[in-house]
Amino acid sequence: MDGSMCAGLFTRRFGPPPREGLPTTVLVHGLGLSGRYFVPLARRLAAGGTTVLVPDLPGNARSRGVVRRTPDMGEVAAALARWHRRLSLGPTVAVGNSVGCQVVASFAAQHPDAVRRTVLLAPALEPRTAALRHFGRLLADAPREPLALLALAATDYLLTGPVRCALSFRHALRDADAAFEQHLARIDAPTLVVRGTGDTIVTAAWSRRVAGLVPRGQAVDVPGTAHAAHYSAPDTIARLIRDFSAKEDT
Repeated sequence: MDGSMCAGLFTRRFGPPPREGLPTTVLVHGLGLSGRYFVPLARRLAAGGTTVLVPDLPGNARSRGVVRRTPDMGEVAAALARWHRRLSLGPTVAVGNSVGCQVVASFAAQHPDAVRRTVLLAPALEPRTAALRHFGRLLADAPREPLALLALAATDYLLTGPVRCALSFRHALRDADAAFEQHLARIDAPTLVVRGTGDTIVTAAWSRRVAGLVPRGQAVDVPGTAHAAHYSAPDTIARLIRDFSAKEDT
């Protein structure tokens, strides 16, 4: 793994450098976090020869200093698009987790030529749901996650800062109510929606709705996992992404 500031964002790279004509997989983290919790998944994807890039989004963790104020979801998606363009990546497999799915949806909807496939892992936040209800779902999910993940997340939240986490959550709630479903409906790329059956944050009904909103969407459940299935079951998620990425366009 290599990690450094790259095209304006701190970026971890797994596998070979990006190569022209071969798709790169980009992993987009959730609210207040860094790309560190993607390491188990990224290593497994890279083991098959895939180039995997994991940026810390602007305002988060090791990219905290690249912005002075907390960006809204549209600004984060625009920053991801600039990063993608500066690296000349070509069509990518864009993978988001949790609120990162909102970033991926916005990016894919507005830059269809930059995305070959999208994978939405536990897409949050569900529109028209109160903040307190979201928070309650998060608290219910925590005991279902590995302790190592909880420790990693706590460190990242402190690095990002509680004020920025709170502002980012407010921006994400507004985006969920105003734009998330519209962006999903505009995604042209084949899209896989993945939900752990033990996820208390993303309901089964919402996961199916997300897949139904995307013109070429499909949903799959991963038994025995919660919100961060990519961390607790990286082999399973890596296999799903590899198989989905290898399919012919339809």
